[in-house]
Amino acid sequence: MEKTLAIISSNQSEAEYQKKQIKSLFGDKIEVRLYPIEWEGAGSGIYEDLILLPSYECFHNLRSRIIGSGEVVIAHRTITKSALEKLMVLPEGTRALLVDETPGLAMETSALVYQLGVKHIELVPCLSYAQEMQQMQDFDTIVLIGERENPHPLARSVVDLGFGLLDISTILDIAFKLDLDYVIQRQNVIKSFKEIVTVNVGLFNIIGRFNRFEAQLDILLQVLDDGIVAVDAEGIVYSCNEGAEKIIGMNRSEMVGSEWMALMPEIPFYKALKDKESISEKIISMHGYDVVAAVDPIIHSNKLYGAVARIKRFSDIERKQHKLRSQLISKGHRAKYGFYNIFGNSPLIMQCKDIARRMAKSSSSVLITGESGTGKELFAQAIHNSSERRDYQFVAVNCGAIPESLLESELFGYEEGAFTGARKGGKTGLFELAHKGTLFLDEIGEMPINLQARLLRVLQERQVMRIGGDRVIDVDVRIIAATNRNLIELVREGSFRQDLYFRLNVLPLRIPALRERREDIPELIESFKLEFESGFNLSDAAMEMLMAHTWEGNIRELRNYVEYFTNLDKKLIEVQDLPFVQEVQPRLTTLSGIEKDMLRAFEEEARGKMGDYRFILSKLLEAQRHGEKMGRRSLSRLAESSGRHLSEQEIRGMLLELEKFGMAEVSKGRAGTAITEFGIKVLEEIR
Repeated sequence: MEKTLAIISSNQSEAEYQKKQIKSLFGDKIEVRLYPIEWEGAGSGIYEDLILLPSYECFHNLRSRIIGSGEVVIAHRTITKSALEKLMVLPEGTRALLVDETPGLAMETSALVYQLGVKHIELVPCLSYAQEMQQMQDFDTIVLIGERENPHPLARSVVDLGFGLLDISTILDIAFKLDLDYVIQRQNVIKSFKEIVTVNVGLFNIIGRFNRFEAQLDILLQVLDDGIVAVDAEGIVYSCNEGAEKIIGMNRSEMVGSEWMALMPEIPFYKALKDKESISEKIISMHGYDVVAAVDPIIHSNKLYGAVARIKRFSDIERKQHKLRSQLISKGHRAKYGFYNIFGNSPLIMQCKDIARRMAKSSSSVLITGESGTGKELFAQAIHNSSERRDYQFVAVNCGAIPESLLESELFGYEEGAFTGARKGGKTGLFELAHKGTLFLDEIGEMPINLQARLLRVLQERQVMRIGGDRVIDVDVRIIAATNRNLIELVREGSFRQDLYFRLNVLPLRIPALRERREDIPELIESFKLEFESGFNLSDAAMEMLMAHTWEGNIRELRNYVEYFTNLDKKLIEVQDLPFVQEVQPRLTTLSGIEKDMLRAFEEEARGKMGDYRFILSKLLEAQRHGEKMGRRSLSRLAESSGRHLSEQEIRGMLLELEKFGMAEVSKGRAGTAITEFGIKVLEEIR
């Protein structure tokens, strides 16, 4: 947060000069406001975080106007090197009158000049403005501080020293009182103000030694292969080296002074800062790279001063030699995606993401249902990466893609000699690999019934036994299962265990089909265009066709289409370029001109819902062929079974819309709805 500084001064020009000096060092970290000493503003209050006063006398005069807990710094001035040189060239024995803003400042400046080594001349401070002209008549040389006209035109020599600079001690006071000392730490104050000359010899030498020590420390840090990041007790970054810059992907100036959590939350500083405990080397993921991180608290006399992290990127050689290779599973079992990778702002997908985020806080089993291609594994990975298990493995297995005999050994592992062809030394099962992490069982509905019993036992006992083994192994695994099948129907058929279903279905999550959130299609297309680095555009007609498409393959189908459009290498994608349009054989329309106009008006009215209208018309036509009419309740049940999830109220509105355009006849009461001849022709047209 930006700090505020008030400069109280009797000279506006000098205050502006001091403001420029402060801004040149602290930049946007400080907002500087100027007040004249005689200022009488609204309420006459000074509210800034820090007040810079020209003298102690000024403080006592303004004490009642300082509101709140603002800090106070008395400004100590010095002169520039060029001003000092002007005094040094004056002839020895020169007696000059020193004119400053106030008599008090004139006395301070004359003493300052003497301390700086100007001892061959005598500077007499002008102590009374009432007697200023009379005093000036006694001097041939006038020395001026600040911006002013020559007060004595008859003077033989006028030496203008310009404005005074804030001394180094004042700059340091400002930095430390506003908690901006890290700004001082990351640059050489003396080099920042090359014109400053100071009487603070001790402070000057200490700063010089500190800078030499810091330079030596910087050299040492740069030589190290590891990246080094140090934070204070509040989690604010105050130091880092080039190795850390490369791994984290930020410059030192961006990191120093910022909160660690906002920049690099992957580095586990929290335990060191909270519990004062070291964190041994562990693997984290940063910007797609596997990074080994170790964090140690900085403690002296039982007081926590901060923590330092050592981070190092894994190379192929290190992966073979490093003692932590056991943490890096050779099959790459880690989740790559988070909720930020799930695109869409439709109410359905936003609600789904909100539910999933809340599920991530738990360790209970999750059952994700939804059609093929809706992104069930994407949600599973996002849940894992938002949970407390994110630092451990995310192990995924497709239960329908692996033969039964192989699936058992994959899940539970086996001991050496368990069966013919068993690997020497045995094999670790996926449950063991996922210890402390997440096991994602995709297509759980395809798991053989005999394996379901073993899976249920593991979920109940939290223990696994390898094939051919005689000992149980404790495992702490969260199960996320997914299926595109109706598990309730499978339970009724006897192909899925009811007890396993209830064990998995603790936290149910249904992923909506793409046709249920058509408003997300444009955003999804843009995200896939970025993935494929595509520059094509869609015509309005092509976009309308995509919005009305049935999307049986859901988001996977949409992604395939975008990849297809990319490879067409066309700037504009037209209707004829759409794959599903090309699959339909061309035919002659049977609609008259008026009917075509009505169809266009209907399509405009039903934008984004053509697939649902096509479904209703097709069901009305089937009913007519059986000599029946169809009611909205029956249509709602049929829609539910096909995965459309249309409520009776929604279907009633759609039937009235079809009647409005002459495509259906809606009877009162429970008589049902019948399709018209025009409705049949429209159905043929939009198919």
